[in-house]
Amino acid sequence: MFERIIKTIREKIRTNQYVITLHADEEMDNDDLSIFDIERCILNGKITERNKEKETGEWKYTVIGHSIQGYQVGMITKISITGKLVIITVYKL
Repeated sequence: MFERIIKTIREKIRTNQYVITLHADEEMDNDDLSIFDIERCILNGKITERNKEKETGEWKYTVIGHSIQGYQVGMITKISITGKLVIITVYKL
């Protein structure tokens, strides 16, 4: 259903065109996740939900995948107006 956007998101990861918010970084620390876990989740995961932010009109995507250790991981992402992937938050399921 979201094949085009997941390909775009994965390409942003492969070409290092992404940023992680401070909130996502803190959540990664809290859940003992590394950047490698986040990258793996996106490269092998699926978009399970799409929501439009009311204030900005930007689309946010929920991606669910697995960490390197095999934990199920979820995250909220979006493509910024600059074209970079923004990882907004991260969490273990």
